[in-house]
Amino acid sequence: MITPRGLYVHVPFCAKRCHYCDFSVAHASRPPVADYLRALEVDLQEWFQRDGEPERVPIETLFIGGGTPSLLGVEGMTALARLLQRHFVWDHGIEWTAEANPNSLSRELADGWRRLGVNRLSLGVQSFQAEPLDWLGRLHGPAEAERAMGVARSAGFDRMNVDLIFGLPEDVRRDWIHDLERAVKLGASHVSAYGLTAEPRTPLGRWVDLGRVTMPGDSRYADEYLQASDVLVREGFEHYEVSNFARPGDSSRHNWLYWDGSEYLGVGPSAHSYLGGERIWNVFRWDRYREAALGGDSLREGRERPDHDQRRLERVWLDLRTTRGLDPADVVGPEADARLREWRAQGWLGTEARARLTPAGWLRLDALAAEVAGWANEHGGVNGNGSKG
Repeated sequence: MITPRGLYVHVPFCAKRCHYCDFSVAHASRPPVADYLRALEVDLQEWFQRDGEPERVPIETLFIGGGTPSLLGVEGMTALARLLQRHFVWDHGIEWTAEANPNSLSRELADGWRRLGVNRLSLGVQSFQAEPLDWLGRLHGPAEAERAMGVARSAGFDRMNVDLIFGLPEDVRRDWIHDLERAVKLGASHVSAYGLTAEPRTPLGRWVDLGRVTMPGDSRYADEYLQASDVLVREGFEHYEVSNFARPGDSSRHNWLYWDGSEYLGVGPSAHSYLGGERIWNVFRWDRYREAALGGDSLREGRERPDHDQRRLERVWLDLRTTRGLDPADVVGPEADARLREWRAQGWLGTEARARLTPAGWLRLDALAAEVAGWANEHGGVNGNGSKG
């Protein structure tokens, strides 16, 4: 019997793949919803293999991501909810998030999703300016982004996340501070700011390899990251995780499951799960996922059980990437106190007793987390479940 606290459902369909995207997506302006739901049912049955009717598992959060879930429309999301309710049960207190792209969010869709129970909307805006949107390969323009946010507010979505991308090449004309301020003015209650990366299997990655695109240097990336923190904190947002900002009380409950070590289940192509100390992931591509489902093959592509040292490093890294930080009692070793004083002097660590990184420290998260985990490996400290050992 698996008992995840949250469920992630990956909807792989997109009307167009953006130049920078390395997610599991399949081109489909009109998704094959029936085929998708059949494959998803096989996925769920593989997790819940029982005789007769499956026992329904209670969950606290549900996240429908992608891809572009808004391409499912109202009917597709309704059918998906019916399928999920055969295996899961939730009450009015659930955080039910769904992602949408501005060009596919209509008032009819927003109203329909709200009636269904979706209570948190995540909009893939990326920018409110024409040149960055065109360069990124987005299908919407600034007007559609603003219209979508107005539609969401009118439909009653008072919890609305806006995704923005920073760190674009210097020859792309873009006013980053304008985008941040525009998201706030239009009613975002949560902003996720992600630095652009050139992943190897994307068009952008190939352009960089061919010398057609030059990515910005570290200093530009750092400047824009710190500008995001300055602007949004000044506007009343809490910078509660490396890339995430929220109005007080509006942080993502679902994402906290990933960061605090809770168990979660993922279904759909490329979806990841964490259950019983094991990480499991599904077949990546939609076509292969569908073929495996129809052919009776397993939809699991891999699994791993991290050893003690890996769990320790991951626990340190996850704690340091949020405002939770580390208990000083978990930071051990003769060099620890001196190094923490150095980090505070550099402005990488806050002044409170608990070891919480500042935005400047988050820019160095990987290196600092590895150093802390190294102290623990040598002298004993944080173990894989977050307690001292």
